[in-house]
Amino acid sequence: MAAKITVKSKEPADEVAPPKLGQSRPALGRFRLQVDRQTKKAFDTAEEAETAGLAIKKAYPIVQVSIYDSEKSAQKILEVAPE
Repeated sequence: MAAKITVKSKEPADEVAPPKLGQSRPALGRFRLQVDRQTKKAFDTAEEAETAGLAIKKAYPIVQVSIYDSEKSAQKILEVAPE
């Protein structure tokens, strides 16, 4: 005869947290900062996104940094002039 195993939850049934699924997504702003085609952060203005993108591009010149405009479906690749 097989033994019956019961598992008791430490939390009441009505207070069970929903399971976490995958990674969290950035807030949905119009302008999305992308590094190597992966969205890292979203901004409300193009100037904020470009400032953040240029800082990344100056620190890491080998990566591709771009700004994606979700309303126009356009992408602008940022370049830093060599010093």
